[in-house]
Amino acid sequence: MPIVNRFAEMFAEISGWRRAIHQHPELGFDVETTAGFVAGRLAEFGCDEVVTGIGRTGVVGLIHGRARASGHVIGLRADMDALPIVEETGKPWASRVAGKMHACGHDGHTAMLLGAARCLCETRHFDGTVAVIFQPAEESGGGGREMVADGLMERFAIQSVYGMHNMPGLPIGHFSIRSGPLMAAADVITITVHGKGGHAAWPHGCIDPVMIGAHIVTAIQSIVARTIDPLDSAVISITTFHAGEADNVIAERAHLSGTVRTLNPATRAAIETRIRDVVESVARAHGGSATLDYRHGYPVTFNHERQTNFAIDVARSVAGLDRVDADIRPIMGAEDFAYMLEARPGAMIFLGNGDSAGLHHPAYDFNDEIIPLGCSYWVRLVETAMPLLP
Repeated sequence: MPIVNRFAEMFAEISGWRRAIHQHPELGFDVETTAGFVAGRLAEFGCDEVVTGIGRTGVVGLIHGRARASGHVIGLRADMDALPIVEETGKPWASRVAGKMHACGHDGHTAMLLGAARCLCETRHFDGTVAVIFQPAEESGGGGREMVADGLMERFAIQSVYGMHNMPGLPIGHFSIRSGPLMAAADVITITVHGKGGHAAWPHGCIDPVMIGAHIVTAIQSIVARTIDPLDSAVISITTFHAGEADNVIAERAHLSGTVRTLNPATRAAIETRIRDVVESVARAHGGSATLDYRHGYPVTFNHERQTNFAIDVARSVAGLDRVDADIRPIMGAEDFAYMLEARPGAMIFLGNGDSAGLHHPAYDFNDEIIPLGCSYWVRLVETAMPLLP
């Protein structure tokens, strides 16, 4: 594979950054230590501008090429936050913060983009400007949305934006991507069922919210099975159900919650309408009532066709023709890079993490072997998109 030689030399240093970040995980927007580390490295590399506090705790570094005649500005994005999980890797660089760990590889994403930024600062072999974007709160809170709302694209005149995420199970040295919907929109539903409590021995004098909730769960499952086109993808999962405190008492109310995942806006809207109808009508049919709190989460991660095709070509130049899957099936997980792709055309690509534990698993660890490949992808993308004329 045509890996940039500089990354073989830098491997120990970049993996050292990754492991240092891994040992000190931070959640959500509270990534001040990580953001400070990133900003410090970018300044050391000689970035032309380093800006902190974008989207609360995001960091942006600007790197100008040897020429700027093209006027092009490309954004490259990595995420910095960790997860509230107790680590079980047993690695020497395991988390030193109780109950927090980098279980999604954001430590590796940050380290790879830092490595690419250093190389780009050294060579500047391109015509234009690169904005390296380090965002907080991908796992929760919508850091991507907050950075966009804070003027990320306008302030730095970003014209296109690219993201990368590691993928366990995809072999090392392989990339995967697709044009169009890559990852799902993720919404949260909370249902409160109101009944009439009383003694469990006299259910006829009560309105049982548990029974109503059970009927709601069953009815909701029919939405995807019977009202959504079988060729469209959607998931509705009720994941919590809480009611009552004693085995001889019928509760006054029940609380349910879950998630809805969809790949296109029309399906998303149709499912919301149908869930409202089901929740209200089922509760009413059994003599009770129910309220639905439907909260829109991350939108669909939608890869733009031209930028996706370009990313495919770059990945093939790094990994080889047979190591890039250009039409993977969409994934029903969600990703807040979606907000950046709504603001500017671009594409997200997956990089194989090999045979590792899955994302969000306590035994997961980012595979340092893929660092040179990820760094090389970033540098090749910049140099190919903004070639420096002789």
